[in-house]
Amino acid sequence: MRYKLTFVAGLALGYVVGTRAGRERYERMKKAAQDFARNPAVRNAAESAAQTGRQYAGKAAHVVGDKVGDRLPPAVTDRVSALRGRGRSNGRIGEDDDWGTSNT
Repeated sequence: MRYKLTFVAGLALGYVVGTRAGRERYERMKKAAQDFARNPAVRNAAESAAQTGRQYAGKAAHVVGDKVGDRLPPAVTDRVSALRGRGRSNGRIGEDDDWGTSNT
């Protein structure tokens, strides 16, 4: 019985110490990730990659729409036409997009 009680006490102590150390490590990793995400160079790179992706997606949508648009049902064609006009300003897709802006 004494060995079982010693084992359970050791297990409980190991659990408490392990979870505290694990929590501290988690907090450090969380802080490092937040610092990385707040870095202006990282934010600029992510924003330019997203902008490039939006431009290519817009071009691809136009190409696909032009090639298969006449073979799609009218409801789908109307929806694609409506989406093409949304978010355009001076011929550039996504120019009025506020992605990446901070409201904090």
